Amino acid sequence: MTLTPPQALEAVLFASGEPMAKKELESLLGVNAEELSEALRALSEALAGRGVTLVESEHALELRTAADAADIVKLLRESEFSRDLGKAGLETLAIILYREGATRSEVDWVRGVNSGATIRSLLLRGLVMRTEDPEDARKVRYVATPDALAHLGVSSIRELPRYAELAHEIRDAERAAETEDKHGPQE
Repeated sequence: MTLTPPQALEAVLFASGEPMAKKELESLLGVNAEELSEALRALSEALAGRGVTLVESEHALELRTAADAADIVKLLRESEFSRDLGKAGLETLAIILYREGATRSEVDWVRGVNSGATIRSLLLRGLVMRTEDPEDARKVRYVATPDALAHLGVSSIRELPRYAELAHEIRDAERAAETEDKHGPQE
């Protein structure tokens, strides 16, 4: 089965779980701006009256819950807050803390699994927030909030257990991975 452009757009936005740049979508879907606009219109029409809607800014698109679903989504969020963070949440928060911020793909790479739902849970709880990646404005970098630090009983990430040691090891591992990517495995 081959997906139509609106179906492909819906699938990519759903899988992303966050806003995607229109230029990135054009490239990924192999369409031009006019074809993306047509797929956007068709997808918006298909989603009319449903629980999700397409949100469009000047440069990005995102799937979000529809305004009519606000009450039920509020109940979901309240139930999420009542649960423990769990292993996945703690792992993800630790990666973000000890790296002093991370993109979703960086978290996914370290954990070896898709971390979108876990990051979403941390966002909803106010433990992480989105910031612009200083190296690439098209990317979102997640950083710990002051609430996360307060939740952990520290006032600075430098007060985290073994922070200096682990932060140094992370930087060394990242440099080694970059060297390997550029020059192949080192022996």
